[in-house]
Amino acid sequence: MDLPELLRSWRARVQPADVGLPFRPGSRKTPGLRREEVAWLTGVSADYVKRLEQGSARPSSSVLRSLARTLRLSDTEYELACRLAGHAADLNGVVPQHIGPGVQRMLDRLTDTPVAVHDAAWTLLEHNDLWTALMGEMRGRRGREANIVWRCFQGDTGRVRHRNLEEHKQSLVADLRDVATRYPADRELADMISALRTSNSEFAHLWEESTVAHHATERKTIVHPEVGDVELDCDVLTVHGADLRIIVFTAPPGSEAADRLRLLAVLGTETTLDRTGRSGSRTSTRNPP
Repeated sequence: MDLPELLRSWRARVQPADVGLPFRPGSRKTPGLRREEVAWLTGVSADYVKRLEQGSARPSSSVLRSLARTLRLSDTEYELACRLAGHAADLNGVVPQHIGPGVQRMLDRLTDTPVAVHDAAWTLLEHNDLWTALMGEMRGRRGREANIVWRCFQGDTGRVRHRNLEEHKQSLVADLRDVATRYPADRELADMISALRTSNSEFAHLWEESTVAHHATERKTIVHPEVGDVELDCDVLTVHGADLRIIVFTAPPGSEAADRLRLLAVLGTETTLDRTGRSGSRTSTRNPP
């Protein structure tokens, strides 16, 4: 099989419910996801997905990673797709960004908890709907714009308010230094670190200081435009072997924050239905890469 044929077969086996899309029985004439749905979930245009499936376009490594998450590819399938697309070299010596089926299922099932998956260098890879409702839409961001470290040192912490921003920055730089040591062949990572050291004196000072810091459970305030401030416990879990980081926000049962999360879950569902259409179809507004 070639890559276009595989992409078509992988799309046909994924059901709308597998990726959290609204679905009405009898509303589909073909199995699996529509091209428009794959496009929206991946962050590209439907026309680009069509060209990939016809073999008239070749996906970049970043698009291929996004497709792998959308189509729920196993590690073996992802490696095959990389080889067929000419990106086999990208699998060696760089920060891994593939999300396996097990982590993806966890994202799908934890519907009442805001969860996001990042790579070891803190680049956002995937998140569930409640994370979107809490933090805002992030799917359009790629590369550095999706990286927590880059955004933090650009003064963009989003809706999050840290109790001790200085300690947070120290822990991020310490993490990044460790990751750079483990993945010396990752050019994108090296370029981002170089750009931060050149453009941001605070980052450069922390990098040269070699401060040792670690992430611990802490309480953070999310400033939400509709439900107000939400104080949540933030935990970071590590997926060993895949070298992924999972951020989980939780609230004590019966607390005001728990009530606001439940409200956000309802608001988020309504927003998703409005965005995808009540019939369950999605129309991509992304531009092709």
